[in-house]
Amino acid sequence: MEAKGVYMGMERRLTQRIQVNIRARWQGERTRREGTVTDISTAGCFVLTEDMGVEKRELVKLELLLPGGVITLWGQVIYKADEIGFGIRFAPNIPDEERRRLEFLVKAEAVRSSMKRKQ
Repeated sequence: MEAKGVYMGMERRLTQRIQVNIRARWQGERTRREGTVTDISTAGCFVLTEDMGVEKRELVKLELLLPGGVITLWGQVIYKADEIGFGIRFAPNIPDEERRRLEFLVKAEAVRSSMKRKQ
C-alpha cells in the first residue's frame, strides 16, 4: 500500500541499504538529469532528483560520480516517489569490473557509516 509516495508495507529488500550522499547522473528513455544517490546496496539504490520524467519499470542508466572515477550501472525503476526521486533495482548482468567497484563502494560506505554511529 502506498500513501502519497510513502511505502507502508513490509520491507522486501534482500540486501541492506547504506545511507550515502553520492552525486549521480541518470538517463531514462526520455530524460537525462543529475541527482544524488541517498542510499545504496549491491542490489539497488534510491536517486533523489527533481523533474524526474521516469516511469515505473523503465530501464535507467546510472553513473555514480565518485572522486576516483565513475561507476556506470543499469537498472529498472521499481519505485517512484513523485517530485522526490525513484528507486532502482540494478540489472543482474553488471560487468565484472563495475560489480567489483560497486561492491567495494558499498563495503566502504558501510564501514564509514558504522564508524559514524560509534562516535
